Amino acid sequence: MATVEELKAQREASLQATAGGAPARTNNPFFGVGPITDMTLDEADARRLRFEFDAWLEANYPKLDDKGNKIGAFTATELGRSMHRGYPADKVLLDMMTEIHTYFEFPKKNKMAVGLGGGHSGFTVALLHMMNANDEGQKLYIDTPKPESDAGKAGGFFRQSWGAQIIEMHRFAEKGDESRLHFAEEEGSIPTAAELEAMGVSLFVGVGHETTGATTYAESEIRELLKWIDGDPANRHAVIDATSMLGSMPWAQEVVREAISKCCMFMPFQKAIGGVSGYFVISITPEALALIEKNAQDPAWSIPRQLKMAVPTDPKEPLSSKKTVELGPIFDPEKGAMLGGIINTFSTLAFAETAFCLQRSARMIGDVSALNARSIKNRDTVNEWIAKSDTLELGVANPEKRGAAVTLLKVTDDGIQDSDLHATIIAKSKQLLGYEGLTHPNGDFEPGLDVARYVNAFPGTPGDYRAWIGGIRPVEDVTALLENLAYAYHRAKIVVLEELLAAEGVTFEASAAAAGDKVRQDDADKAYKVLVADLVGLKFDANGKPDHSAVRAHVEAKGGVWHEGLAADGASLEKGKIHFFYQPDLSREEELLPITKDGQYDATIVAATFLPADSTFKHGGVRIGAGTGNMGSKSWGGGNGDGGEAPLMNTPSFNSRATAQMAMKGLLKVSPDLPVELMHERVVGGDFDTGKNLCEYPTEKVEGKKIAVIGYGNIGREVAKIAKSFNMKVAIYAREAHKDWIESEGFEWAATPVDAAKGADFISPHTGLGAFNAESGKFANDSIINDDVFNAMNDGAVVVNYDRGEVINIDALDRALESGKVRYAAIDADLFVNAETGELSGPMVPYRNIEPKHRGKLELLPHAAADTEHVSRVEGAKQAVDQIMDVIQYKSVTNLKGDLPEGYVNAGAKTVNGVGKVTTNGLASVAASGDAAELRKLAEDMAALWGALASTSDADRRANLLNRYGADLIKASNKYASLMEELGLQGPYGG
Repeated sequence: MATVEELKAQREASLQATAGGAPARTNNPFFGVGPITDMTLDEADARRLRFEFDAWLEANYPKLDDKGNKIGAFTATELGRSMHRGYPADKVLLDMMTEIHTYFEFPKKNKMAVGLGGGHSGFTVALLHMMNANDEGQKLYIDTPKPESDAGKAGGFFRQSWGAQIIEMHRFAEKGDESRLHFAEEEGSIPTAAELEAMGVSLFVGVGHETTGATTYAESEIRELLKWIDGDPANRHAVIDATSMLGSMPWAQEVVREAISKCCMFMPFQKAIGGVSGYFVISITPEALALIEKNAQDPAWSIPRQLKMAVPTDPKEPLSSKKTVELGPIFDPEKGAMLGGIINTFSTLAFAETAFCLQRSARMIGDVSALNARSIKNRDTVNEWIAKSDTLELGVANPEKRGAAVTLLKVTDDGIQDSDLHATIIAKSKQLLGYEGLTHPNGDFEPGLDVARYVNAFPGTPGDYRAWIGGIRPVEDVTALLENLAYAYHRAKIVVLEELLAAEGVTFEASAAAAGDKVRQDDADKAYKVLVADLVGLKFDANGKPDHSAVRAHVEAKGGVWHEGLAADGASLEKGKIHFFYQPDLSREEELLPITKDGQYDATIVAATFLPADSTFKHGGVRIGAGTGNMGSKSWGGGNGDGGEAPLMNTPSFNSRATAQMAMKGLLKVSPDLPVELMHERVVGGDFDTGKNLCEYPTEKVEGKKIAVIGYGNIGREVAKIAKSFNMKVAIYAREAHKDWIESEGFEWAATPVDAAKGADFISPHTGLGAFNAESGKFANDSIINDDVFNAMNDGAVVVNYDRGEVINIDALDRALESGKVRYAAIDADLFVNAETGELSGPMVPYRNIEPKHRGKLELLPHAAADTEHVSRVEGAKQAVDQIMDVIQYKSVTNLKGDLPEGYVNAGAKTVNGVGKVTTNGLASVAASGDAAELRKLAEDMAALWGALASTSDADRRANLLNRYGADLIKASNKYASLMEELGLQGPYGG
């Protein structure tokens, strides 16, 4: 028994070995016998594949009328209703056999039998037909140790069952003779051709490799086996278990082709490909078929009906007529036909899945040569990784005998010598590799990694873990498996050691926070100060001042402290608290620098105020709104957040809807162009007769008109959505990366602003200024709306620019207004007044200069659209408070702009529900709520109903479906769309 100090030292070593956290996940956690899974990545991928399979079935198995015309399709539901005779079941069976034979490149001379059951059934059928106790000259070599020998006993029941069945067949046959059976000294060994010949062997049985012990045949052994067969091909036969070998033969391609051609192979295909029930196939050489036919005339034992390959020629005389393989459940590739039907009821659906999955494997991986090559690469990857590992080693010592489909691994740990303790650690490691997880003695719980299920080694094999690594798996999955095995072992060892130490009175403190909880990282002995240098309320209170009470209440509810005015020098502030100092009148550099240049405040919240480069905020800043061009502090590297020690954040989307609604207000002021003010005056003055005077005021609705939206940011998308609700045609210019998302929302994507403007009646830019070019002195989107754009529009177009004044080329707008190409322009841009000289500046100035020339055609606003909406400002400020507190308390950054400083974690994006991109955080929130179940039910209802309608071509049947389910379909569709909109799950995805 190790001492307490030794146990503690081992625990510490395992803690160090896992300090980096859990490795990357495997794509698919199932590592059982063969790729029973279809190698889907996750639950969603698997469900989508189910739909893909259903569609494939319907495309491949049509219903035909008596003239051969297509009148619909067979569905998975129909095939699942025990259809196993006639069309389409016969075609499904033939298609599957053709796919198996073709994909694995069996030669056309070799036929293929099919039957129900797994690998043992295939083995039994092959031996019942190819072995004959009545043939005194037939001797067998079986490549496993003799059952109940010392070597045999070590393998347990499963490993001995193959040889035991052969012995029992001889033992209970009238002319049986166990002396004709030769067993191997060790699992999976093939004698030389000369040795087989010297023993007088005529039937080789290969079942001692690969699946359980993770071994395969060395290429030299296969060459010797083939050499032996070639010595007398008519009388020498080899039958081999190919459950794991198929697609994982690590030999030269010519050797693979020769083995496939000259050996009989049986395999269970529910394991090798995928499916919902067990069945096997056997590839049989012409020489072996001749042997089977011969044995059928002089059988040594009765063969159950469901296992028969040779059936009576005369159905009226099942006992006395000749038995022949020509009527058995055998596929003839040269004829492209089944010689007879499969005996017993099979699952048509499982057979169809096999054909489908083989075609999918061919698309994903390539032909069987590519599959073999991937298997070899995976085996090499295991060898290379294990060679560098201090924890794991391979259970198969001989590199040439290591399987390319299954690997056997054992743990080497000099610190754990007790076998029971070792077994306990291995068992617990599998809890962590699966979904159960591990609980430490102090109550700490590690959730299951769910990266490797069914990795148990068979009893008697030299290993702790056994896993499928065949070519169906990507190589990164193999690497991830190995890393997770080592990680899980050490984490399990930590738990077991802690249990031993607890028994000695040594315990360890529980974690400060439960899994998933954020851990405070602020200094409890410090008072943090945040400068709020902009209004956080725009409506006026009872005293006639902007009301910031809602934001103050939010701060205080979160445990912060609100102060009016600046922080006083030497003031005593409560430690462990975050103090917010509200000074909304600050705006100029000469006002800001004296109170910020020396880091007097830890963080800041602003809206429009420009922060000079030398203002310093160690813990970051938040801009209320989307853009961050005014956030010039070098603490985060300026307005783009490029570098610096502190994070730069924003609160995108809060004023997006306000700006978009204001933009539409500008548009609707002139379109439809009904002169409401004039009509109002005439009505009030009694100067209007509806019957006579309405015809004097013809107008056109905006429905059906085209609007060009330039930019697909939060505001541009909101403008597009509002326009769409008016049934306008919407074309959006944005980078090509946005094309699919734009089109998914029913908008037209345009590659250039000119393309968007072609035939448009309205245009609304929302690109922002873009990056600044120091050489030109202009921003990237300066004059993006120019002569070419205006000329592409319809005559009498309307321009609404509630973005940045500079995005329109003022001279081009002047010309368009003068020519009538543009009849009206609404502009919202900054205008500043020098307090001392009265001089005007800002992007509105050029518009003012041309306004007298186009009086009545221009409406000019001082960038008021976004920054006058009270609710947006308040809600944006509240979120800014949350973000600042998260940064200070948890080093957690929400809505990061630019680079993430060292020591901080990125918490992703958070936006107003329904505005801008759908985020991972937003999706996660919905997924954890009851709404997810409702969305699932609605989506499944729609998928089921649309699937039924799409698969039905008969008009009367479709009418019946619509009468029965039409209302349900539209109701589900309406509810789904409404709920998605309500939850903010429409639009582009931002991750």
